Amino acid sequence: MPEIFINGQAIEARDDQTVMEVAREHGHFIPYFCWHPQLSVVGNCRMCLVEVEGRGLDIACNMPVAKGMQVFTNSEEVQAHRKAILQFITLNHPVDCGICDKAGECTLQDYHYEYSGQRSLSHDEKVRSTKFYNLSNRILLDNERCILCLRCTRFTHEVSKSMALGVERRGDISNIRPVEDRPLSEDPYSDNIVDICPVGALLSRQFLHKSRVWFLQPTPSVCPGCARGCTVQIWHRKPEWKLKALDPRQNENIARVTPLDNPAVNGPWICNKGRDLAQVFERARADEPMLKGRPVTVPAALDEARRLIGAARHPVALVSNWGSNEELETFKDKLGEVFHCFVKQDWQPQPGERIEDDLLIRGDKNPSTTRAHELFGHAEPVFKDGTDLVLVWGEGFDFAHLPPKARIIFLNSYLQPENGHADVFIPVSIQTERHGHYTNFEGTISAFEPCFEKKPGVQHAEDLIRALATPARGRKSVV
Repeated sequence: MPEIFINGQAIEARDDQTVMEVAREHGHFIPYFCWHPQLSVVGNCRMCLVEVEGRGLDIACNMPVAKGMQVFTNSEEVQAHRKAILQFITLNHPVDCGICDKAGECTLQDYHYEYSGQRSLSHDEKVRSTKFYNLSNRILLDNERCILCLRCTRFTHEVSKSMALGVERRGDISNIRPVEDRPLSEDPYSDNIVDICPVGALLSRQFLHKSRVWFLQPTPSVCPGCARGCTVQIWHRKPEWKLKALDPRQNENIARVTPLDNPAVNGPWICNKGRDLAQVFERARADEPMLKGRPVTVPAALDEARRLIGAARHPVALVSNWGSNEELETFKDKLGEVFHCFVKQDWQPQPGERIEDDLLIRGDKNPSTTRAHELFGHAEPVFKDGTDLVLVWGEGFDFAHLPPKARIIFLNSYLQPENGHADVFIPVSIQTERHGHYTNFEGTISAFEPCFEKKPGVQHAEDLIRALATPARGRKSVV
């Protein structure tokens, strides 16, 4: 392993590493635009220039380490060239930070203030281009902001393999464009190019003009859309920036969803479906218990549910594979000997949805199937003669398939016709309102945190399960 020196610090590097990689590992920051740890090296932005003793200036992203090399990341010559490069990049770049969604997390903006801080030295008219170009139904391209780092084209060629983007024309009139026979709209990972764009050239239609990023905060979470269990960040309003008069509902809305880099699960990527969690979590919620469709108090619903459990001779439970590890384990501990338990599929693939691929997407569209099967087995739900009580936890089960004479306890989060058909209905909290963990198909456990307070009248599933088990604790299953 060669020993190199970065800013005077001796570092043991691997033979296959570049100066950029070694510097990042040991806390020496080198600015860059085109480089990305998950993409090939093109070295076209020149922003990562460093000084090497005896060799002069060179780009760190494509410079192999060599024994004894002395690297300086912030010398006077390096700083002068960074300023010049930023001047070159901003020659045609519009100064429209005030309306740009990338403001507050724009790499060009950050570097300008860090290394230059100067207005453009050019007196020539900026080259104009198409301000907003429709790349797909999810993404807009602002050609005037594009710095041709080519991260987006490399992503579609190297990661998603859609081959959907390329470069048309040359010089300062070059533009990113979709390849005609490979529409970006068919790439299930296309929105990742918005994340990796270092400037505001690629814009998400979902987030366009929705909020300034400094009004938001990210909460670590897990995508429940399939058994991969990608780790994500759910962005929502900061407490100190909550709206009081102007549409306070935005305080409890998901502003956007972005990847949370996790090499063990999803790396820095997520699929487009994972970004649409607002469509899942922000459906119309159930917020009050019911007995046969009649609203009641939580204690009244619990009393009736306990009575039904205590009176049942052959009870069956259909356990949700959207339950967290903690909720599933509590059910097993508290009610596993009371009910004959089966794991049901809460969600099935939707029409037109990609079922599975070699990158991230899994065919099982539920987050907790692995842990649920570990606890309750793999058997398909069966209702034997005499089944007199069925507890249904979660979505996705057709009540028409339940035994006609069985009483029903239904634990669910959203407004559905089945809520009023159950003997007892009790609303439960959703993932964005509680702590928990999921175990993905490979056995990796990932945590999620609450973004919002649970609704009044809504119960956490763990607390509810414990309450239901109070009179039944120790009762042996008769199934």
